[in-house]
Amino acid sequence: MVYDRDMLALIGRRGSRRCQAVLWSAALGLAALIAAPSAYAGKERINGTTPARPTVTQAQASPPSQRIPGHEPRAVPAPTPADLSRVGPPSPNLPREFLPIPDRWRLADQLGVTTRWWDPYNQNTLKADRPLPGFQEFFFNLALISDTIYEPRRVPTPISGSGSQKPGANDQFGDGKQQVFVENLVVSLSLIEGDTAYRPPDFEVRLTPVFQYNRAEVEEVGVLQRDVRTGTDRNDVHVGLQEAFVDYHIRNVSRRFDFDSLRVGIQPLSTDFRGFLFQDNQLGFRLFGNRSNNTFQYNLGYFRRVDKDTNSGLNDVSKRIRDDDFYIANLYLQDMPRFGFTSQLTFVHNRNDEDRRFENENGFQERPAPLGDQRARKYNVTYLGYNGDGRAGRAALTVSGYYAFGTDDHNQLNGRNNVKSDIRAYFLAAEPSIDFDWVRIRLSGLYASGDSNAFDNKEEGFSAIFENPQFAGGDTSYWIRQGIPLIGGGGVLLTQRNGVLAELRTSKEHGQSNFNNPGVVLIGTGADFDLTPEWRLSTNINHLQFANTSNLETLRNQGPIDEEIGLDTSVALIWRPTFIQNVVLRLSGAVLFPGPGLKDLFASNAGGDDEPLYSILLNGTLTY
Repeated sequence: MVYDRDMLALIGRRGSRRCQAVLWSAALGLAALIAAPSAYAGKERINGTTPARPTVTQAQASPPSQRIPGHEPRAVPAPTPADLSRVGPPSPNLPREFLPIPDRWRLADQLGVTTRWWDPYNQNTLKADRPLPGFQEFFFNLALISDTIYEPRRVPTPISGSGSQKPGANDQFGDGKQQVFVENLVVSLSLIEGDTAYRPPDFEVRLTPVFQYNRAEVEEVGVLQRDVRTGTDRNDVHVGLQEAFVDYHIRNVSRRFDFDSLRVGIQPLSTDFRGFLFQDNQLGFRLFGNRSNNTFQYNLGYFRRVDKDTNSGLNDVSKRIRDDDFYIANLYLQDMPRFGFTSQLTFVHNRNDEDRRFENENGFQERPAPLGDQRARKYNVTYLGYNGDGRAGRAALTVSGYYAFGTDDHNQLNGRNNVKSDIRAYFLAAEPSIDFDWVRIRLSGLYASGDSNAFDNKEEGFSAIFENPQFAGGDTSYWIRQGIPLIGGGGVLLTQRNGVLAELRTSKEHGQSNFNNPGVVLIGTGADFDLTPEWRLSTNINHLQFANTSNLETLRNQGPIDEEIGLDTSVALIWRPTFIQNVVLRLSGAVLFPGPGLKDLFASNAGGDDEPLYSILLNGTLTY
C-alpha cells in the first residue's frame, strides 16, 4: 500500500492525539488511587456514606469487622499492648548463636584439623599443641636435636715425657695438627599441666638426656691420655643428663599473670646475658618470678655442681657430686634506664671445698692444678655484677661488669703455708652494634684484670665459675673456641675451650677457679651480613693481649714475656635452607696470627715453624 505525504501527516496527528489521551487517563487513575480511602470502607462508600478514620485508641477498643460476601462478619481480636520494660526469655526451641562444647580441641576436630606426628609445625600432640588423650590440661612436648661437628685444627701441643712421635725431634712442642668428630643427639621430654597459651604452666617435669659419640685424632702421644701406649686416637661414647627438673607454679600475683615459681633439679642457668660468669646445666633449686606486668624479674637459687664426663663435657650423674656450690640472686629491670634497655643486678657467692686429689678419666691431674707447689686449696669468692642489654632504634648495646672479692686459703705460687690470700679482681665487657638494613656492624671490648705479683698475698686475676661467652664471634673465634695448653702434657691450659679468659686452670669441667692468672684484653670488630633469608655471613677481627705477664714469667721461669697475644680473625657462613631453625648448616674458619707474647711462650710454634694457628668448623643442626 502506498500513502501520500498528506495521508501520513493525518495519521501522525491522530496517533499523537491517541497517545495524549492514554497518558491523561493513566494520570487520572493514579490520582484516584492515591486519594482513595482504606479498603475496609469500600461498602460504606457504595452506600453513599463516608466513615471517619478511627484513631489508634478506637481501633484497639472496637476493632472493625471483616466480612466476606455471603458470610457472617468475622471478629478481629484486639492486639495486646506491649510492655517495653520487660522482655521475656527466649524460647528453648529457637536456634542459638553459641553452643557449649567440652573443650576447644574437639572444635578443632569438627573443623577437620588433622595431626601428623612427624610434622612439628602444624597441630601435633607430640609438640604440646593438643592435650594427651583422655586429658584436658596435660600436654607432652618432645624435642629432638641432632648436632654434628667436624673440626680440624692446629694448636700448640706440648710433648710428653716419653718424647715425640717424630724421629729425631727434640723440640718442647710437637706437631699440633688435630681433628675431632662429635655427634650429639638431644632428646627433651616435657610433661606440662596447664593452659600454656594464656598463662604460665601450673606444673612441668622435664628430662633431657644427651647421647654423644666423639672421636679425636692427634699427632703426638700423651695428648689424649696420659698412658702413651694408648696411641694417638680415641673413641668415646657417653650419655649425659643435661636436664632433670620439676617446675611448680606457686601462684599468680596479678591479673596479668605475674607469678612465683619453684624449679628443683638439673636445670639451665646463665648469670648474665652473654654467659661471662656462669652458663651451664647444674643441680639446684631456683625460686623465680616477675612483678608489675613483667617489669621486674627475679631469681633466687642455690646450686651444687654435678661432675662432668671428661671427653664429652656432659653431666655425669654416676660420679660423686662436687664439693663446689654457689648461691645466686639477681634482679632484671625492664626499660631501665631508658625504654628498650634491660638492666640486671647480680649477686653470686661461690664456695669451693675440694681439697682432695682428683684425676680425670684420661689420667691427668685436675685438682689440685699442677701449678706452683701443687698443694690442695679452698676458696670463697663473691661476685657483684651489673649487666645490661637493649637497643635504641638501629643501635644496640650489651654491657657487663663484675667485681670479685674473697679469700683463698692457699696461694699455689708463693707457697706460704697457713697464709690466706685476698681475692680482688674485676671484669668489664661491652659490645655496641648498629644495623644498616641487612648489615650489622659490631665493636667488642673486654678487660679481665691480671695478677701483678705472684709472691704477695693478693690474687688479682679475674676467674669465672663456668664461662661460655657469646661474645666477639663466640665459638667462631680461635681464641674462644680452642683450649691452648701452657705447660708440659697439657695439664694446665692458658685458655679454656669455649672461654675467653686466660685463667691458667686445668679445665672448666673439673678444675677450680684460679685467680693467679695474667688476665686478658680484647678489642675487636665484626659484621653480620644477612645476604638472603637463608644465608648469613659473619666476620670478626680481635686483637688480644695479656693484662699482666708476671705470673707467666714466674711459672715458665722465663725472662720478660711480651703482653701481645696476637690477631684473631674468623669468618662464618650460615645456611638455613628452610628459612627457619629446624635445619642449620654452618661452615667457619679462624686463624690466630701469633704476636710477640705468644711466640715468647711457644718459641717453636706448634710444629716447629711460624705458621699461624687455625681452626675449621663444620656444624650441622637438625631440630624437631
